[in-house]
Amino acid sequence: MMSEEKNVRVRFAPSPTGPLHIGGVRTALYNYLFAKKHGGTFILRIEDTDQTRYVEGAEEYILNSLEWLGFTPEESVNQPGEYGPYRQSERKDIYKKHVEQLIASGHAYYAFDTPEDLVAMREREQAAGVHTPKYDHSVRMKMKNSLTLSEEEVASYLKIGENVTVRMKVPVGETISFHDTIREKVSFQSNELDDKVIMKAGGLPTYHLANVVDDRLMKISHVIRGEEWLSSTAHHVLLYRSFGWEEEMPIFAHLPLILKPSGKGKLSKRDGAKFGFPVFPLEWHDEKEDATFAGFKEAGFLPEALINFISLLGWNPGNDEEIFSLEDLCNLFSLDQINKSGAQFDYDKAQWFNQQYINKSSNNSIYSQVKSDFDESISQDQLEKIIELLKPRVTFLADFKTQSSYFFNKPTDIDEKGLKKKYKLENEEHFNALATLITNTSNKSEDLQDAIKGYITEHALKFGDMFSVLRIVIAGSMSGPDLFEMISLIGNQECHDRIIEGISTAQKITNNG
Repeated sequence: MMSEEKNVRVRFAPSPTGPLHIGGVRTALYNYLFAKKHGGTFILRIEDTDQTRYVEGAEEYILNSLEWLGFTPEESVNQPGEYGPYRQSERKDIYKKHVEQLIASGHAYYAFDTPEDLVAMREREQAAGVHTPKYDHSVRMKMKNSLTLSEEEVASYLKIGENVTVRMKVPVGETISFHDTIREKVSFQSNELDDKVIMKAGGLPTYHLANVVDDRLMKISHVIRGEEWLSSTAHHVLLYRSFGWEEEMPIFAHLPLILKPSGKGKLSKRDGAKFGFPVFPLEWHDEKEDATFAGFKEAGFLPEALINFISLLGWNPGNDEEIFSLEDLCNLFSLDQINKSGAQFDYDKAQWFNQQYINKSSNNSIYSQVKSDFDESISQDQLEKIIELLKPRVTFLADFKTQSSYFFNKPTDIDEKGLKKKYKLENEEHFNALATLITNTSNKSEDLQDAIKGYITEHALKFGDMFSVLRIVIAGSMSGPDLFEMISLIGNQECHDRIIEGISTAQKITNNG
């Protein structure tokens, strides 16, 4: 087993069989953080050996997602290093050589069983009382493979080349143990394991062989991956042992599941569609289902907020703090602070993180991300002032557009219920006077505040009622940012006109009420 002091090299190794799920994003994040914490190397390896499940565009989607999140690998298909290729489908000759080595040493064997042979085997085993039949030590000698056939028969099958797979030969009666940083000592009985296929009929390896060979050749020091691979690790340990690499095995850390919002079961893309929240970093269109799944980016999340939220799904720094920059996380992250139990996905919490990050972002940063949502005639200075006012009130980037319409256009819908409640007929002259006062005051928010408050105080009016009505007739609603900053940005004359028209409407509503 490698020691903690070894040069840290970690890999994120997704399969291009679909979009990158939030669980995969967390795996990538934890690998990235661990590498940065230890001054190591973060590697992106595309594990595309399962060609039957390959999805067009998935690899590009993965690369785009990592780019948006800011997880830049030092070695990848786009940034090759000395241990490439970094796409497994381009490493067939490497795997072939290693499979031949295992066969020669007696740790693997050729199998020529047809799909029908395998079905018949399962039926026989079930008839004999075996609850979950598998191709293992108890059945291998009853099957069509290089352990049961003569050399001539094996040569004949190899020449024909149909249904030729390679299986690892799992030893009988052994305990396979390994240390997992999160789960400590993990043990499996070899008699519980099947003889995994390590080379498929088409000549491509399965995940089990490819990841072991690649991790060794790419000098991977730590394997940080989801707990769904925990049960397969026993096979991987046997492969390391069979190759004579056991002393160089990486350190394992199997991450807990991300659970549904209910806490029951693993979070899936169906949950996102069902409950109306994204589970992918970017929007994804599934051609097969002709369905589009929302992405966090398109929903209006900042990547920094998503990273902070995801970092705490299974890990905590040991204190009550929650807001961490990527730099903070790189400094604080530790594998031994990852929980064993699953982490419940809380979309409300994700939204809270996004609101916190939007509020503390610079106006210029927000401007660069939302400017395309607005008319080109709106100046950067004007838009940044609006952003400053709205930041504490928005949850998503898209909210800047939806919540700012009254800055550019008179509201078409106003809170008539609120207007009826707060407006008093006898105050008509005061609102008309305030409208005139606004046109005669400078456009500075401080001057507008002094003038309007001074008038209300002088005439012994109620601030709450007067401000509420002014907000409704100017912006359509009693809620919103600072009233005086709002008037300053909308413009004195425009606000005058809205007040005059709004009071006319208020008079009618009140008279009809």
